[in-house]
Amino acid sequence: MTELKTTALHDLHNRIGAKMVPFAGYEMPVQYPAGVMKEHLHTRAKAGLFDVSHMGQVLLHGSNAAAQLETLVPVELQKLADGRQRYGFFTNDSGGILDDLMIANRGDHLFVVVNAACKEADIAHMKAHLDCEIEVIDDRSLMALQGPASEKVLANIVPAVSDM
Repeated sequence: MTELKTTALHDLHNRIGAKMVPFAGYEMPVQYPAGVMKEHLHTRAKAGLFDVSHMGQVLLHGSNAAAQLETLVPVELQKLADGRQRYGFFTNDSGGILDDLMIANRGDHLFVVVNAACKEADIAHMKAHLDCEIEVIDDRSLMALQGPASEKVLANIVPAVSDM
């Protein structure tokens, strides 16, 4: 069996009692001592923070990056404002969906997040079809804040988020 990868937050998850399971080639937390139902209800009512560092993170550089990526996803990216994000999906030659992804305009580059299970295939797909600089980021964490109170929670740390 292949050894599972870990995220930079692996030791923290273990220290606070996470139950770890294999997921997309990584050892990932599936629940904490409070229990999965309590975590679920808390996130649905308030906000929950998730380690999604196993997902693929890619930076696309160059003045043509948005136009290039538009050739692979049926999403308008050239007019995407700085600091904004769109949900999209890679399509095959027949228009079928290969995988979904998130694309953010970071001003001087696009930040693309792809699913962990398809990370290698998605990155290979971009490298095979895009004519812009592709930088794979594999040395930083990625967190997802979800739930109806997410804006309020994040605004306590980054007040400008309320302007989004």
